[in-house]
Amino acid sequence: MTEFCDFRVAALEGDADLLAPLRGKVVLVVNVASECGLTPQYAGLERLHSELAAQGFAVVGFPCNQFGAQEPGDATQIRDFCLRRYGVSFPLAAKLEVNGSARAPLYAWLTDPAQGHPGDIEWNFEKFLLGRDGRVLHRYPPAVPPEDKGLLQDIADAL
Repeated sequence: MTEFCDFRVAALEGDADLLAPLRGKVVLVVNVASECGLTPQYAGLERLHSELAAQGFAVVGFPCNQFGAQEPGDATQIRDFCLRRYGVSFPLAAKLEVNGSARAPLYAWLTDPAQGHPGDIEWNFEKFLLGRDGRVLHRYPPAVPPEDKGLLQDIADAL
């Protein structure tokens, strides 16, 4: 696999190929959780997704329960929470693991030294910015909010 959209990832609702529709877009990949102190970032992520969609940008969320068991819900609970609390319209994957022996192949690829941004995921809401060619451009720590000027400039440059 050489680019992001080559991976087969199930959508939260069960569709088999969440990433294929994102081919050719600038994408912000975020591992998300509903019960984290950083969960309010959903609001900013949704704003970015909505405001920049027409320019070929998308946010995609990857629910993960590996950090403090902060994503305990099933698919229905996660979707309901995201819609009710934050109006999330961006695509969400089925819950997966981002670290360890059960790390999803996509996250193994994202964190591979060959992509230029190696190392385990620190916590919920860590972000990767991918270019239109499906390659990793930047990686941002969890505490970097969607409104961060550097992140916004990187997105603008990629668009």
